[in-house]
Amino acid sequence: MSRFIQLHLLTFFPPANLNRDDTGRPKTAVVGGVTRLRLSSQALKRAWRTSPVFAAALADHMGQRTQRLGEEVLTYLTGKGMAADKALATARDIAGVFGKIKPEGARIEQLAFIAPEEKAAALELADKALAGEKIEAKKAGLLRTADTAADIALFGRMLADDPDYNREAAAQVAHAITTHKVVVEDDYYTAVDDLKTSAEDAGAGFLGEAAFGSGVFYLYLCIDTALLAKNLGGDSVLAKTAVRALIEAAATTAPRGKQNSFAAHGRAGYILAEKGDRQPRTLAGAFARPVKGEDLMAASVEALVDFRDAIDKAYNDGEPEPAAVMHVGKEGSLRAVLDFIGG
Repeated sequence: MSRFIQLHLLTFFPPANLNRDDTGRPKTAVVGGVTRLRLSSQALKRAWRTSPVFAAALADHMGQRTQRLGEEVLTYLTGKGMAADKALATARDIAGVFGKIKPEGARIEQLAFIAPEEKAAALELADKALAGEKIEAKKAGLLRTADTAADIALFGRMLADDPDYNREAAAQVAHAITTHKVVVEDDYYTAVDDLKTSAEDAGAGFLGEAAFGSGVFYLYLCIDTALLAKNLGGDSVLAKTAVRALIEAAATTAPRGKQNSFAAHGRAGYILAEKGDRQPRTLAGAFARPVKGEDLMAASVEALVDFRDAIDKAYNDGEPEPAAVMHVGKEGSLRAVLDFIGG
């Protein structure tokens, strides 16, 4: 497999509020002097790793991001008959390997990304405590520097209390931005009380406000396949499966913000997939000047292709790296892109 896999996706979303800021409005960024809609990389990665695509492709190879491992261990111990006070002390000891424990109970203060092997090892240690063995969780080797958790291998993790077991992310994901200027709009809506009688006033029972926006988003992501394989302990088959799952999820899965109100389940209209050993580069510069026109998708594709050609001419003597394209209604398919990447 080539060292770097780079994905450039253009996806149209109808009116939506997929990723909200602290005021409840769609996230934005000012690029090229104009406002663009933005989808944060955190929101995108969360949507992908919790998607049916990941669940189907990477069953049993997914970590858990949680504060509640200690509580699971506590429930396990008490369910097996251990006294409540001893079970709590044991659970706090085991969960404390993954982060600082809150003063009360067994919950970790921060979210910890825990691999399946690490959780299994924690429960095995609990079994030893149940058998009457004296345990020292910090010395039990619960943490791993490599494992089969594909999402941890792709997106990394940080353990502030034990940085030796941090995992550098093999996948770098940019914030997605619209290729053009946008205006965030406001929708005022009402709800009617079903039990209100005709003798009462005709007003609504509730008045609310929702902000939304629409546009063509450019998304860039880069996967370091060598680092991915290292994070997965050299399992090349699992690494290829993880890459395919990530690409399919990126093309088909959107963040879940306000989806019940907008049903903005967009799919990529254009994908450019590249693989090779050259230093990665984003093509976001294609949209430093916002595209315009009635067909924003076509204008965005044209700008992306032209900018890529210009970059290759300037830096690579006009020689692009091997690539595959899916352009809905014109050429290619997602399956062909996946097969190209996996070849």
